[in-house]
Amino acid sequence: MPQPRFKLSTIIIGFVCLVVLLSLVITDLLITNNTSHNIEKELRDKARIVSRTAAESQIVKEGLQDQSKESNIQDYAMAIQKAADVMFVVVMDMNGIRKSHPEPDRIGNHFVGGDEKRVLQGDEYISRSKGTLGESLRAFTPIYNKNHKQIGAVAVGISLQAVQSAIHQNQRQIFIGSIIGILVGIIGAFLLARYIKNSLFGLEPYAIARIHEERNQMLHSVHEGIIAIDKDATIVLVNKSARQIFQKAGLMDKEPIGLKINQFLPGTQLDRVLDEQEADLDEEQIINGVSIITNRVPLVVNDTVVGAIATFRDKTEVNQLAEQLTGVQMYADTLRSQSHEHMNQLHVLLGMIKLKEYDQVTGYISTLVDHQAYEVGNVTRNIKDPAFAGFIIGKISFAREAAVTMTIDCETEIPSPDDPALTHDLITIVGNLIDNAIDSVKEKGKKNITISLSYIDELLTIVVADNGPGISDEMQEKIFLKGFSSKTGKHRGFGLYLTTNSVDKWNGSIEIESAPDHGTRFTVIIPYEAGGE
Repeated sequence: MPQPRFKLSTIIIGFVCLVVLLSLVITDLLITNNTSHNIEKELRDKARIVSRTAAESQIVKEGLQDQSKESNIQDYAMAIQKAADVMFVVVMDMNGIRKSHPEPDRIGNHFVGGDEKRVLQGDEYISRSKGTLGESLRAFTPIYNKNHKQIGAVAVGISLQAVQSAIHQNQRQIFIGSIIGILVGIIGAFLLARYIKNSLFGLEPYAIARIHEERNQMLHSVHEGIIAIDKDATIVLVNKSARQIFQKAGLMDKEPIGLKINQFLPGTQLDRVLDEQEADLDEEQIINGVSIITNRVPLVVNDTVVGAIATFRDKTEVNQLAEQLTGVQMYADTLRSQSHEHMNQLHVLLGMIKLKEYDQVTGYISTLVDHQAYEVGNVTRNIKDPAFAGFIIGKISFAREAAVTMTIDCETEIPSPDDPALTHDLITIVGNLIDNAIDSVKEKGKKNITISLSYIDELLTIVVADNGPGISDEMQEKIFLKGFSSKTGKHRGFGLYLTTNSVDKWNGSIEIESAPDHGTRFTVIIPYEAGGE
């Protein structure tokens, strides 16, 4: 995944600043236009109110009707002009002659601006025009006597420069506010970017995406099935191996992601692990007839359980692996016992040769040859599977090394199996039974084991009998359980468990006959299809 040119903090700060700037610019435009309109409207209303006030003044009306009181108009106009803070308050008669003016020497002259004609005709209005004092916003109001006859008019002016100054002042305040808003936005964006980056453990988005992809690839590449749920027991992850096992169990008719775990896998214990917050390790579970070995553990983040995860594998594969390991061990033990036996025989020969007992050397070698020929010939003549035959020969040597007399009795010829995998399971079955028999006669003075094999009607019968101390009825009910052993020590209690698994795998049966001080007899019957010659 290509690395972007900009960091997350830079992108966030830039984006937030852009959004804030655009928002403030648009807001400024809207507020400025609206404010300018409001300011001008307020000034218009102010000019109109002042002009109406002056038009209703008795001093003004008396001054326009009585020449002796005309001078009072100027004093009143100046007072109201100062109080209202306007540019001018001009009172004129019906001929447009000024009766008041901010500059007294202009009293008696005609009103300048050309926009006074309508007011002399009785209209009240507001206009813009340029007079002797400059360009202004003017409010005109007619003056009536008590008979409601127009006797003059009032013009109140507000400098347009003052209007623009007020608008500019407002815009300046808005601009300052916008600058402050941008600075606050930048600071906020910086703090937000730092908070987000800290929440993401300092990782950039591209790094998070890469980790996510790598995690998915790893989860889907492992051979074990993995299924995970969140704190609400909703399935959030099912990897490729898990889907294959569910497909084998006939459960993939619907997509599991998003479903409640009990909806997809009724009877699962994963939700219980979530509630009790305790792990289940190496548990056996059956899913629609498919047996699995599963480990279930809660997911804890910051001392809080956020979900649970189960890893599992098809029990058949686990059994095959265990059986392969057991078979390899048996092969190794067989080779070791044969090597040890031959070494002992060589030591005997060496001693006889040093003593120059050549006749005894000849007799000893003849005995070994005859004995070996009988054992090997008997086994190879009746057992046609080379691997199984070789294994039996090795076990004979192993028994002899342990001072145990082991007799092989083949009632019929044992052909090679049609399925080579059956050979491996036979080695597991017979090997574990022989090992248990050798252990059981260890304390006996005379140690005897008998192995009987027969093949009739596509059924292979295997009988392993010993003259050991026997097995009690109570023990017989437990010896096939995983991990159970009557002997002390680690890594015990798996031989007969694997034996019964191998027997069950081929739909066979295993029976035990035993009594205290009368030995033990195991009988195994397995469907056995002979292979072609």
